[in-house]
Amino acid sequence: MGDKKVVLVSACALVDADRRILIAQRPAGKSMAGLWEFPGGKVEAGETPEDAIIRELQEELGIITQIACLAPLTFASHAYETFHLLMPLFICRRYQGVAQPLEGQTLKWVEPRKLRDYPMPPADEPLIPYLIDLV
Repeated sequence: MGDKKVVLVSACALVDADRRILIAQRPAGKSMAGLWEFPGGKVEAGETPEDAIIRELQEELGIITQIACLAPLTFASHAYETFHLLMPLFICRRYQGVAQPLEGQTLKWVEPRKLRDYPMPPADEPLIPYLIDLV
């Protein structure tokens, strides 16, 4: 048994009309800077994973969506050196607004089969096959 804290983070595969998925590059100064990831973030106390995604999409990207538009797809469970990450991945095809990089990140819309061309954190990489098969 480990003494690592379990960190709950929600992630979202935002899909556009051309069936591309939005990924964001972690900005300089953050852990794992330069790696590409699916938008999302930590689930705060009192929040559900769905609430966290709705909040994070609005804060990070200026995108508005609702729980009915989020479909749970899969999850990642990954042991990092200092914590264990548990990350549900939701897919969202219905949202309002145009994604804007509101937190200094770089954004890119990518065809699912090209996701492997972008270096990602270890927890995100196993999610790619689910997206290639689905989208």
